[in-house]
Amino acid sequence: MPLDHVAVIGAGAWGTALAQAAALAGRRVTIVGRDPAILDDISTNHRNSAYLGDLPLDPAIAASASLPAVDLIVLAVPAQASQSVLQAHAEAVAHRPVVLTAKGLEASTLRRQSDILTAIVPTATPFVLSGPSFAADVAAGRPTAVTLAGPDIDSASEVAAALAGPSLRLYAADDLIGVEIAGALKNVYALAAGAVEGAGLGASARAALIARAYAEMTRFVVEMGGAAPTLTGLAGLGDLTLSCTSPQSRNYRYGMALGRNADTADIGLAEGVLTAPVAAGLARQLAVDAPLVDAVNQLLEGHLTVTDIVAGLMARPLKREI
Repeated sequence: MPLDHVAVIGAGAWGTALAQAAALAGRRVTIVGRDPAILDDISTNHRNSAYLGDLPLDPAIAASASLPAVDLIVLAVPAQASQSVLQAHAEAVAHRPVVLTAKGLEASTLRRQSDILTAIVPTATPFVLSGPSFAADVAAGRPTAVTLAGPDIDSASEVAAALAGPSLRLYAADDLIGVEIAGALKNVYALAAGAVEGAGLGASARAALIARAYAEMTRFVVEMGGAAPTLTGLAGLGDLTLSCTSPQSRNYRYGMALGRNADTADIGLAEGVLTAPVAAGLARQLAVDAPLVDAVNQLLEGHLTVTDIVAGLMARPLKREI
């Protein structure tokens, strides 16, 4: 099946960046959004000033309030909005490959994004895009490499080829579970890493946290039926490292504010804040040892300070690393 016409549902920074990448890859692209002002800005000025400032967009990118008939759909909305958006577009999404880009678990059900898609539109084929990437870098055409996971390696390779361009490289994979869980949990661990930085605990503490987060993430993935080797790649170690070290990550900035006991109101939506209690519930359901997820929830709930949490983690019984 040719994948020439791509619709990106979501006119925020990430959706617009992926639309730009698809256009640079030679695809015909339509951005689907709700805000008339943003859609007009994209169509008339070839900008998304609200999210990407003065960055010029490919003039061929169209903008629409409705989802046209296309070959490939990219869903670029927040994780907690996926269900309502898919329900609204269920008829147009049916029998189409759908690339899911939200990194989070559904709060009310603990479901992965591909599970949500399958439940609402069972005839759609889920793919998951994840990896170390910021919207501003992708939109500006800076070199970026990510993972594109699908139900099998051949179909994932086909979709990856359709979206790959001069500055966006996609590596095909067939571990949907591993890629999705890694993408969701890395936001939680980014909160923790930011808190360590904000509290001034040092680079050594942050590096140790990243390493133990990787181990904890692996326990989740394996218990859910994913493949541990997935975490050695872009969707695992790559995304975890970026999110836990860069202030460009909203989750990292939010964690820094928590570590400093500063106001978080101006930071905006941080997916890790919504995912942390869901991850804790998943850990209980799976009987996975997840002290870092528990620690982040204690911090978010205001039960303990960063210093208290670190002291508790350091006092855990010693064990072998492997």
